[in-house]
Amino acid sequence: MTLIKQAATSGNLLTDNPALYEARFPDSEHLAARWTEDCLRRHGAGPRVLDMGCGTGRDAAALHAAGRTVTGADLSEAMLTHARTHHPGPEYVRADLHGFDLGRFDAVVCLDSSLLYCHTNDQLDGFLASCRKALAPGGLLVAEMRNGAYFLGRTDLLDRSTVNAFTWQGRTYRSTTTLRVDRTAQLLRRTRVWTTDDGSPPAEQRSAWRLLFPQELRHFLTAHGFEVLELHDGPGPRTEPPWRPGALPGTTRDADRLHVVACLRTL
Repeated sequence: MTLIKQAATSGNLLTDNPALYEARFPDSEHLAARWTEDCLRRHGAGPRVLDMGCGTGRDAAALHAAGRTVTGADLSEAMLTHARTHHPGPEYVRADLHGFDLGRFDAVVCLDSSLLYCHTNDQLDGFLASCRKALAPGGLLVAEMRNGAYFLGRTDLLDRSTVNAFTWQGRTYRSTTTLRVDRTAQLLRRTRVWTTDDGSPPAEQRSAWRLLFPQELRHFLTAHGFEVLELHDGPGPRTEPPWRPGALPGTTRDADRLHVVACLRTL
């Protein structure tokens, strides 16, 4: 199957090919799930967890292995099919993070900037209102994402394209990624061009994340009945250096990742 046919279903080569996604972004130490489990344990969360934007199911399955009762939700049927086959244990369902009703949970988890696919205030309100409905009193929202504040006065991630290459099943994949800030929409827009060494035509995909600032995120959470317990730039699963067991949350909010733990206030 050529590169361009692989990308045709949604325009996102990695989303359409979950095994390729895992090859491009390996997480053999389950660092994201272990960081999440640490947050849940430190704040005494109950066992029922909803992983919104679960992707390939790696994190959901690792949380299941840690003793949680996990539901993984994603919009991509390809990802969900892969998760059910390769990362069994959780229940996997199709849902849109802009609005969902999947039952009652003790924690909602939203990792790897999934929350930032809420591009508008209405979409973010829909996500947080759904979280509020899904969570038991005192339930937790744990999220990890890019930090909009990092782009205030910094252009190091914008000034040049980033090129990555990796080999999977005998084929070399190369991606050239360019980021730009859309100030009007408050979005970080990404253009990624994929090529392979088999002569397939290049495939271009476009995506975007909401640029949320720490105090803006705090305001939205408070408005939806959450108390912010942690809001910091690291350490986390995708920081440098990455989080390690025993590391406590930092106090700054300036680096390129943002981590939040919020508790649904009881009446």
